[in-house]
Amino acid sequence: MLSYHGADVNFSLEGKTAIITGGAAGIGNATAQFFAKKGVNLILADLNPETDIIAKKIGPKNIGVVGNITEGAYRKSIIEAGVKAFGKIDILVNSAGIAVLEKAEIISEDFWDRTININLKASFMMAQVFGSYLIEKKLPGSIVSLASQAGVIALDKHVAYCASKGGIISMTQVLALEWGKYDIRVNCVSPTVVLTELGHKAWDGPVGDAFKKEIPAERFAEPDEIAGVIAFLCSNTAAMITGHNLLVDGGYTSK
Repeated sequence: MLSYHGADVNFSLEGKTAIITGGAAGIGNATAQFFAKKGVNLILADLNPETDIIAKKIGPKNIGVVGNITEGAYRKSIIEAGVKAFGKIDILVNSAGIAVLEKAEIISEDFWDRTININLKASFMMAQVFGSYLIEKKLPGSIVSLASQAGVIALDKHVAYCASKGGIISMTQVLALEWGKYDIRVNCVSPTVVLTELGHKAWDGPVGDAFKKEIPAERFAEPDEIAGVIAFLCSNTAAMITGHNLLVDGGYTSK
């Protein structure tokens, strides 16, 4: 059963511990920095060999665990490292992902497989190992995965990406259904274009300017706007929210 903790006007996360995959850069890193300001202990999981250094720059107690999120042994090692460092883990943020854009008639099988394996399969398998840990230890917890507006609507040259993010949304709903009885909440967040370093590279210039005209907000999202939504979903203020896909798209999908 999902526990009621009373109205929390501060959206507190003080003393919680969170795993953030893809935590060394982009939305994952923005979420890590936002969480740190809310008093969260951080376990950053990323391919970047400097992940532990990046984690400790955010806060000296934080740890980074370097590896490939598609590998089962690595996923288990993240849990083990987090429990060793902090005693228990409360939150998982699935932020690791890639985007390979190509026309449907020519996208390669390799690009399709890489997108599905990293964006969808690894996110589920990470949720599975974390959920199993919570269930075994009889601990409440929260899982938030990064989906996308591309999981709700069709985008040109995004066939693999759309499929992977649509899968995240469906996965979220099923996990919420199955794990609510264990006091585990499972949600996802679907941003529009986010102005991370990669977002700037892909969307600065005429193509991005044209796309903004299709968004009612007439702009793209900043990374901390997504981080704030993730923090809300992980807080007790959102204790009755599970199985939800929260769109942060400036109204793009309202059309």
